[in-house]
Amino acid sequence: MKSWALTDPGCVRTQNQDAHIIRQLDRGSLLCVVCDGMGGAKSGNIASALAAEVFAQEVRRLYTGGMDMEAVDQVLERAVKLANFTVYDRSQQFEEFQGMGTTLVAALIQGRKVTVVNVGDSRAYVVGAYDIHQVTVDHSLVQMMIARGQIHPDRAREMPGKNYITRAIGTEPTVQSDLFHLVMDRGDLLLLCSDGLTNLVDDQEILFEVLHGVSRKSCCQRLVDIAKSRGAPDNVTCILVQG
Repeated sequence: MKSWALTDPGCVRTQNQDAHIIRQLDRGSLLCVVCDGMGGAKSGNIASALAAEVFAQEVRRLYTGGMDMEAVDQVLERAVKLANFTVYDRSQQFEEFQGMGTTLVAALIQGRKVTVVNVGDSRAYVVGAYDIHQVTVDHSLVQMMIARGQIHPDRAREMPGKNYITRAIGTEPTVQSDLFHLVMDRGDLLLLCSDGLTNLVDDQEILFEVLHGVSRKSCCQRLVDIAKSRGAPDNVTCILVQG
């Protein structure tokens, strides 16, 4: 199993409030996490780094090789709850951290079996030989409007308030996460990313770069470079995994 990752502050922000982690859990299992913090310059980076680390540590503590899907679900849900509690508790203890929060998307990869958990609008994609599939569903106002048929998905990037999310880690005492299960075909790749990428680079462009770029090793850099060539007002983070 090979993995590559890159995070970049982008073209406007001086501070990177994204965080990412890749951890080998055992010989056949890998954990990947991407968090996109919010709450201003003083706390967005704290929220994302804290959530990612607490989540990853709790998964490592609870996970054992060979767990079935139900057990993995419970591990990931407990790790999300602990990350949420930790960030929320920190925000209540210190005035400068009030209101901070973060998105979280993570994947626990066991061979070809993958369980994805998400809160917010950071995303997971599977890239196959011919197509790209978005695994997660954004917890955002725009996605809610799409689901209600109020706007067409093609208009999502043009909508004001497109970055308003309806769920986040650490903004409330409790949080609900979504779980997704998939089996990757041989040759498939998994991409986790923050919205700093997907707000500027569409799915077909991602597909092209992953499949037809110079090398997989440089794919994350190429994706970040495309976002930066378009102004990259937000931080940009991506993780690519090849089974």
